[in-house]
Amino acid sequence: MGLLDILLGRTKPVAPDLDQLFALPSAAVTLEAAAGFRPTGSGAVCFAPVEGAVFEQAHREVQALLDADAEREGRPVELTRDGYGYSWLVSRRTPEQLPELVNDLHAVNSAMEVNGFGPQLLCSLAGFEDDAGRRLALVYLYKRGTFYPFAPLPGRAERRDNPLELRVKAALTNDLRIEQDLNRWFPVWGAPGL
Repeated sequence: MGLLDILLGRTKPVAPDLDQLFALPSAAVTLEAAAGFRPTGSGAVCFAPVEGAVFEQAHREVQALLDADAEREGRPVELTRDGYGYSWLVSRRTPEQLPELVNDLHAVNSAMEVNGFGPQLLCSLAGFEDDAGRRLALVYLYKRGTFYPFAPLPGRAERRDNPLELRVKAALTNDLRIEQDLNRWFPVWGAPGL
């Protein structure tokens, strides 16, 4: 970073650190103790769609990797597209299998990155739920290397539970690298895996 970058307020982008995903299981213990949210066993990786044979081959490899593991355990892995045109690769496990779910998310991100599609990776999320049925996702921003909580309010309107998100942020500050810029806490409305 040069003097001109400093004067113009430009910052050097943070390199993605996929190993941050492995902090989720310990953060889940803190999250349950602090706010009563437990893992649902669902998680997903979101990426921007890309056309072309190379991307299709990479996608087939990722799908085959997860499908082989899923078939052994009798659970589905699905590829879906949301209403905004983004693709989601969704893995479902039992709530007790959060470490295995994290391995799935890491494998998808790593495979996409190794095949040259890191720029298309947007985020990964792991779903949580409390006894009242409220949903929460811990969202990992690939390009920032940080997490943030996303808590949609129940119902049809796209509204979020901001006080809950801030409580979760405070509770997980020592467990996860939390995104400090609240403007980057993007809503993931209708995200599969949530």
